[in-house]
Amino acid sequence: MIGKIIRMERIMDRNSGRTVIIPMDHGVTMGPIKGLEDMKSTVNMVVEGGANAIILHKGIVRAGHRGKGKDIGLIIHLSGSTILSHDPNAKVKVCTVKEAIQLGADAVSVHVNLGADTESEMLNDLGDVSRECQEWGMPLIAMMYTRGKDIESEFDVRYVKHAARVGAELGADIVKVNYTGSPETFREVVEGSPVPVVIAGGEKMETDIEVLQMVEGALLAGAKGVSIGRNAFQHEHPIKIVKAISKMVHEDYSVEQARKILEE
Repeated sequence: MIGKIIRMERIMDRNSGRTVIIPMDHGVTMGPIKGLEDMKSTVNMVVEGGANAIILHKGIVRAGHRGKGKDIGLIIHLSGSTILSHDPNAKVKVCTVKEAIQLGADAVSVHVNLGADTESEMLNDLGDVSRECQEWGMPLIAMMYTRGKDIESEFDVRYVKHAARVGAELGADIVKVNYTGSPETFREVVEGSPVPVVIAGGEKMETDIEVLQMVEGALLAGAKGVSIGRNAFQHEHPIKIVKAISKMVHEDYSVEQARKILEE
């Protein structure tokens, strides 16, 4: 569908075929954490750094997430839960594809936790959203995690490649999963998915080198980009870290070249 192709070009670089997404949907889950107090300022910084798209909940869009400077791809997150719940892994649908279209979205995202007690409900929501996205020509990003009492490690390649495949099987245009720790294991994830795979940034890391090495490893394995939140918007210099990551994703900068951007 031409509409989906056009929208995909708004969230992925036409030349590199890759993307740098900055998710900032954490306010529902965790409240106004560091870096998300002033959303306009944060959005402006990641735009200046060269991000291709951001992920927001609908209320932040209504409040006016766009401030100044150039535009950026808008992905509206359709799932939600809070850390105050007895089961934070139980994501529920809090927005529709139609609402996202009305708000000017270029894509939508859905969060699924495989292995959680409510896995079946989340998969049902993903299937419904996938059907609606197909009808409207809207790109769908499936955030696929493995979180539940029987999951030994959510970074285990056995689970991660299964999660990526489920997202692809149910109609996602891009799947977002955890990085498995090495290019060799993550290549299994990429090879098992017929749609582009991007890595999640995860918890705030101790050093910039750790972040850059993770990005490098994912790209070497064939990932089509990153979706990094806290390690970007909670950084001491968000513009610099997003620029460094963007140079790696789109221009194949090495870790050492990217590190020099942070030292400028």
